[in-house]
Amino acid sequence: MAIMSQKSASPLLVVLAFATVYIVWGSTYFFIRMSEQGGMPPFLLGAIRFTTAGALLMGWCIFKGEKIFVKRDIINAAVTGLLLLLVGNGIVIWAEKTLPSAMVAIMVSSAPIWFVLLDKPNWAVNLKNKSTIIGLIIGFAGVILLFSEQLQVMFTGGGASMLPWMLLLLLGSMSWSYGSLYAKHRPSTGSASVSTAWQMLVAGIAYLPVSLFHGEFSGLNLADIQLGGWLSVLYLILFGSIAAYNAYVWLLQVRPATQVSTYAYVNPVIAVILGVVFAHENISVIQLTGLFVILASVLLINLAKYRKEKMALASA
Repeated sequence: MAIMSQKSASPLLVVLAFATVYIVWGSTYFFIRMSEQGGMPPFLLGAIRFTTAGALLMGWCIFKGEKIFVKRDIINAAVTGLLLLLVGNGIVIWAEKTLPSAMVAIMVSSAPIWFVLLDKPNWAVNLKNKSTIIGLIIGFAGVILLFSEQLQVMFTGGGASMLPWMLLLLLGSMSWSYGSLYAKHRPSTGSASVSTAWQMLVAGIAYLPVSLFHGEFSGLNLADIQLGGWLSVLYLILFGSIAAYNAYVWLLQVRPATQVSTYAYVNPVIAVILGVVFAHENISVIQLTGLFVILASVLLINLAKYRKEKMALASA
């Protein structure tokens, strides 16, 4: 059995960090969509967003006199950044060229299931209680509901144009979960800000050859990108990356991974509200049903952990 010890943290800071990740990340799906509609190519968006955010955050760490060049920390941050920001987030950015932002957010909400299944060192803890197992089953039922309409169209011969994107999003969700667990089990010797800065810098630079391979520089004129596109990129840099992603990396150090993963259940709610209200997107009743089924699963997955913490506080 392997249970990762948690660093102590102020309850107020934990609440603020969760609120930032819940609300801000929920809005990023909408702003990614707005930046792309404003003329920003998807992978160039990733390059600009993460390179700029990483450089700004690294500059702040240097200003504070933090230790930056620790070889092991840089390697771990590089692997984490590629798994989370290049593969996980890159698929999200790419998919939003085709799928509505709210649908993308709903698909990504399967992440907490992968947090439990991929966390092998903690299988003995996560899989020994009934609430976690039942929660996983219900969660998978929710994912099947999310796929059901596309699968029905595919099997009835109507086409499957959206199904490959949905499968890619599932892969991206798995990559994000594995990358988060990788970071969880290989904590940085420095601050969360330094680790976050390296993750974003490595991922941002890695986006450039991907953007070049997809021909995004061919005929690109930055002057053609609308003001709304640039403002959306600015929001993603300052709030989506520097504020929310930094909060997420810090939460992985101080809270259980399964608890941190609950961001994926709140983000779709924010994304759906923004997508429906401002972008006039449509989400089917079946997809919303799948979302609520997955929401129910997170309560069961974390029920045993909440009870254990409550008992520990009571006996203290």
